[in-house]
Amino acid sequence: MPTSQSERGPVWVVLPTYEEATNIERLVAEVRPKLPAGAQVLIVDDNSPDGTGEIGARLAEEDGAVHCLHRPRKEGLGPAYLAGFRQALAAGAGLIVEMDADFSHEPAYLPRLLEAAEQADVVLGSRYVPGGGVSDWGPLRRAVSRGGSAYSRLALGVPVRDLTGGFKCFRREVLEAIDLEVVRSRGYAFQVELTYRAIELGFDVVEVPIVFRDRQAGGSKMTRSIVLEAIWRVPLLRFGR
Repeated sequence: MPTSQSERGPVWVVLPTYEEATNIERLVAEVRPKLPAGAQVLIVDDNSPDGTGEIGARLAEEDGAVHCLHRPRKEGLGPAYLAGFRQALAAGAGLIVEMDADFSHEPAYLPRLLEAAEQADVVLGSRYVPGGGVSDWGPLRRAVSRGGSAYSRLALGVPVRDLTGGFKCFRREVLEAIDLEVVRSRGYAFQVELTYRAIELGFDVVEVPIVFRDRQAGGSKMTRSIVLEAIWRVPLLRFGR
C-alpha cells in the first residue's frame, strides 16, 4: 500500500539561487499556494551579489514555512542542491522537490509532480514525453537540449527521455540511498547523475509532461564549462567505476 504524503513527512521545495533578486519573491509567492499543508520552501543562495540572499532572509522572517540557507560562495548547481537536500532531510522531509528559481519551471506543475510521487520514487518533469515541450527557445538551443538528453540516454543505457531536466520530486528514501558524498557533478550533469544513480539502485522513475519556458528576467547560468562537464562526466557514471 503506497505511503501517503502525510504519513511520509512534509514536502520541501529546494530553490538554488544566484542573482535571482528579480524572481525569488514572486516565485515563492506562487509556489506556496501549490503545496500541501505543512510544506516548506528552502532557498539556497550562493552569496548572490544582487541581494537575493537578503530577500530570502526577509521572506524567511515573514513566513515560518520559508527558509534561507546562505552559502559563502558560488560553487555550482550540484553543491547547492546537495546542501539543500541535506538540510531538508535533517528536518524530516518526506518528499523533496527541486526546481529552478527563474520561472522556467512553472509552479502550476507542482501538484502534478506530487500526485505522481504517490506511486513513484522519483518524478521527473519532462519536456520530451507526450504533452511536454519547450517555449521561447530558438532552433539551436532546442537542438542542443534534445541532443544532450539523447546523448545521456544512449551513454547510460536508460529509457528516460529528459535526463537533463531539473524539475524533480524525490522520496526521501531515494536521497538517503544515494551516497550524496560521492556526487561530484556541479552543473547540469548533476541532474543526469542523480537520476541515473536512482535507477541503478532500483528505484521507480517516472516522467510527467511539463512545458519548459525560458527565463523572463535575469541572465542564463549556462556556460561552456557546464556543457563540457556533462560531455565527459556522463559516460564515467556508467563506465568509469
